Amino acid sequence: MEQMNQALFLMLNAPSHPNPLLLATAQGMAEWIVWLIPLMLTVGWLRGDEPRRRLLLEATASGLAGLLINQLIGLLWQHPRPFMIGLGHTFLSHVPESSFPSDHLTLIWAVAFSLLSHPRLRAAGRFLVILGLPVAWARIYLGVHFPLDMAGAAMVALVSARLILHGGHYLTDCLYQPVLALYRLLAAPLIRRGVLSK
Repeated sequence: MEQMNQALFLMLNAPSHPNPLLLATAQGMAEWIVWLIPLMLTVGWLRGDEPRRRLLLEATASGLAGLLINQLIGLLWQHPRPFMIGLGHTFLSHVPESSFPSDHLTLIWAVAFSLLSHPRLRAAGRFLVILGLPVAWARIYLGVHFPLDMAGAAMVALVSARLILHGGHYLTDCLYQPVLALYRLLAAPLIRRGVLSK
């Protein structure tokens, strides 16, 4: 399995002198696309009604659960990144920590899979699933992840989304009113002016 993982990595990893435009594109995808997740969740909350906000809170919990599962996996099983074993070429600075699974893809797809579970947010979920594909490619291309790190991220994302969907509604029910109260406190001036919804 590890030999196949490394062989696939070498097929997808950038050459020693990559095309500058492709390299810049990959770096942008690898580092910046993930920031669309908090932006999208925040904008959705600001513009949403109560049912939508509850679903977005559920998606947020799914993403955080996925990252927590990744941390536990990393504590139990340390898998080196390609550059830690001198494999391929690296074009993205990264700390030498366990590579499996990818946190970036886990967050994107855990939120995506959560949104896909609800008809009114399914389009946004599909968009994020598609958005995760170039992130997965870019992080392999730049030499900081293996292909199996992405497969692991997909599995963790699916598990976390299902866990929150089936049992996390108790968590989101407990969190919704405190989060709403905090939002109304912080955004009170803009809510009073009608800029943001209550």
